[in-house]
Amino acid sequence: MNKNILALAIAGVLSVGLAGCNSSNDTTASATPEPTTPAPTGTALATPTGAAQNEFMVATDFTVPGYTSNLNGSSDTLQTAAVDATKTQPFGFHKLVATGYEDNGETFGWIKDKDQKGLVFADGSKYICNGTNQGVGSGLDNSSLIKQADGSLRLVAQFECQVGAMYTAGIDQDAVTGALSMQPKTLKFIDQSPEFGGYTHCAGMVTPWNTHLGSEEYEPNARKDGQTTVSKTADTYYNATFPFWTGKVDDNQNNDPATGMNPYFYGWIPEVKADGTGFTKHYSMGRVSHELAYVMPDQKTAYLSDDGSNDGFYKFVADKAGDLSAGTLYAAKFMQTEATDGGKFTLSWIDLGHADDAAIRAAVANRPMFADLFNTADPDATTNACPTGFSSINTEAGLECLQIKSGMDVIASRLETRRYAAMMGATTELRKTEGITFDAATGTMYVAISAIEKGMLDNDPKYDLGGNNDVKLSKNSCGAVYALPVDANYSATAFNVLIAGMPKTYDAGSPYEGNTCDVDGIANPDNINMIPGTKLLMIGEDSGAHINNVYWAYDLDTKSLKRVLTVPKNAEVTSTFWYSFGNFGYLSVVGQHPLKKVSSATAQDKETLLGYIGPFIKN
Repeated sequence: MNKNILALAIAGVLSVGLAGCNSSNDTTASATPEPTTPAPTGTALATPTGAAQNEFMVATDFTVPGYTSNLNGSSDTLQTAAVDATKTQPFGFHKLVATGYEDNGETFGWIKDKDQKGLVFADGSKYICNGTNQGVGSGLDNSSLIKQADGSLRLVAQFECQVGAMYTAGIDQDAVTGALSMQPKTLKFIDQSPEFGGYTHCAGMVTPWNTHLGSEEYEPNARKDGQTTVSKTADTYYNATFPFWTGKVDDNQNNDPATGMNPYFYGWIPEVKADGTGFTKHYSMGRVSHELAYVMPDQKTAYLSDDGSNDGFYKFVADKAGDLSAGTLYAAKFMQTEATDGGKFTLSWIDLGHADDAAIRAAVANRPMFADLFNTADPDATTNACPTGFSSINTEAGLECLQIKSGMDVIASRLETRRYAAMMGATTELRKTEGITFDAATGTMYVAISAIEKGMLDNDPKYDLGGNNDVKLSKNSCGAVYALPVDANYSATAFNVLIAGMPKTYDAGSPYEGNTCDVDGIANPDNINMIPGTKLLMIGEDSGAHINNVYWAYDLDTKSLKRVLTVPKNAEVTSTFWYSFGNFGYLSVVGQHPLKKVSSATAQDKETLLGYIGPFIKN
């Protein structure tokens, strides 16, 4: 084995399948020339080919300033004087837990109904959210490692299935090697039923006050899914949430809108303590296709990414630090200053009003209908113009003519945040806004845009119809990461491209055949994170344009990329965070829905796993 490449088949897991929050399987190459991406530095981890495409590969020459991660060439163990010769852990990518893990009478990832009874498929097998079985969803997603006041560690993990789930468990840390492991007899299911259950949990973070802040992505379209009779709808994803209310998983079940599911139950930001108590949803923060809510160091300002097509970008300012239950919501207005290489924009913020969780939750509990909030009209068949008194908007739902009903502004601003923001003049043209992170040293926030297409193009005939056309870029199906300077109040003032992927076609017979973004650059960036105290911006991919998705380190000083981890073919890189516990540092990574398209893989091989790169030892 090459000493600088550690190929790991983790507990029988050979590869990881694609989808998850980004779900960029439809990515196609663009014919538009794009900027050249920086060449990766270091040769320890190359683009996988052949059998290596089915393995986790980690660059063991990757270093973090202030930490040691060297290997002893003879034994592949950590070099440190403090290590007991009989207790060592190799530096690499280490599995922590996978879906299907059983402990304390629970099964990690088992979806449960409103009565906390585990759901089962027609064949009697457990409905485990792993993204590869017959369930609807992508598997384990964001997984927060939280240090509690007593110094103990806990895991809060959320699952990206239509019926969302969360689990908590204790984590053991070996004081000598830094190895992390699941603490026996601590796994516990987190009950979300007091807040109408969970839904398509995607990205999240550990708040500055040490709670888990999650998300609910791909909110149901209440205009499409509003029900007046007991029935299924034409939306199969909406129907896939019925089992939470009915307790059964089959094709014949119906939903009673008077007692069961309502579309406004989902699309919020949930928060829970590390031990699984105190679960709530922050209705004051608005309802969109939440990828992530990222809380800034002032513990009041949070940025909200909206993952889809023709979506917006939002800022929430809480009334009190460390308390997201009430505050003012804003939507971004983009003003383009440059169009090249992914563009540059100045930002202004449109006030969407103040609200608190209690008042909005009360409205949600009444099972409202879309027609309670808006009057609607059809656009002119020839001109597409809206009638007088109606706002013309183009969002995830397409071109619409809407009018807010009297007295419903506050409720509409939270239940239909994207539509309301568009009516107020905000930009709703972004395509798959994903991860967010912040560099406190420079006062710069970073945001990933998975692909520059659809509403982000200039006068797109479908996605700009009836909208603002604020964003006027050339297509780049490989996406980009943007830098956002913030002012003293943590308000972002600009949105400037930092690094973009580059579409590329490889010849038949090339070892890189099938990749449609340059293998030496990023493709469809999704989860991103800074390593504090360094210039390293970590970029994780969720792409169908790279056969093997990559977890990159981008050096903000040298403008260079380095592959840190490649995941098996079709796998998504998610839940990427830097953690520092005691004398050790870790980079967490989740590989969603492994081997989804590999027929030879076993059911065990296909479980989604959480692991970490490390341990890194403080110098």
